[in-house]
Amino acid sequence: MIVDPVPNMRRLASEVWKPLTALFVWDCAVTIAYYVLPFKAPSLPLTIFGSALALFLGFRSNSAYQRWWEGRVLWGAMINASRNLARATRNFLPDTEADSLKREIVMRQIAYVNALRCQLRRQPIGEEVTAFLQERDKTHALARANAANGLLDSTGRRIDIARREGWLDTIQQTQMEAVLVDIANAQGGMERLKNTPLPFQYRFLPILFTHIFCVLLPIGLVESLGFATPLGSTVAGLMFLAVLRIGDDLVDPFDNSVHDVPLTAMCRTIEIDLLQSIGDPAPDPVKPVRGVLW
Repeated sequence: MIVDPVPNMRRLASEVWKPLTALFVWDCAVTIAYYVLPFKAPSLPLTIFGSALALFLGFRSNSAYQRWWEGRVLWGAMINASRNLARATRNFLPDTEADSLKREIVMRQIAYVNALRCQLRRQPIGEEVTAFLQERDKTHALARANAANGLLDSTGRRIDIARREGWLDTIQQTQMEAVLVDIANAQGGMERLKNTPLPFQYRFLPILFTHIFCVLLPIGLVESLGFATPLGSTVAGLMFLAVLRIGDDLVDPFDNSVHDVPLTAMCRTIEIDLLQSIGDPAPDPVKPVRGVLW
């Protein structure tokens, strides 16, 4: 997620120079052809075309932002649920008999959120997950196709073990299971966003209509702008392409790009809070790198 209030011109130029160059070359070609060729192209109702396209792109951008914001809300719920699980574990389980189990549940939750982050970003699960697990869990829970769900299931089994050992009563177990349900629901929402793209019409038609409009734009403007057509048409076309690109950047909030939800920073927040809840030293929060929080 970009957090720098001042735009990085180098990053901005790297994203727009290709369409900007193509637009400018086409606009120059249309302008030269207008003054060289004997016939003139008919005027086009660009105002009508542009208004319709702006509405279409606006709906698409709003849909993409809603997906991005829902991803952020779901991870906010994950942070709160992780804190609730750690607090219930610390307060319900006895300090002497179940001290090792208490610590194991907290560590497993840290491993769980990092495993979920890796799954959503399509990254391999590595040391940042296994460092919080015991040896037997590195092969059993992580061997599942959905490793994060495997870790959550085994956390539920440990809570049931605590109940059978007499360290929890049924009411306390029910409260902790309710927190696990909240965590599972949040994970399901994230997986739905990751695995369900925008409908095909929302992805293909805006791209097609925007490129057609950019091709027609200098033809309709050259009569009124004259030699200023390359500049005016390029700037106007770039505005529509920028709105199109915004939708592409936000449609997948877990794509591991500079525009996505900062999963690494939020996992570190959970790690800090949970480690401090059991009295362990915690790492520093994740800091932005060149204006980007990962």
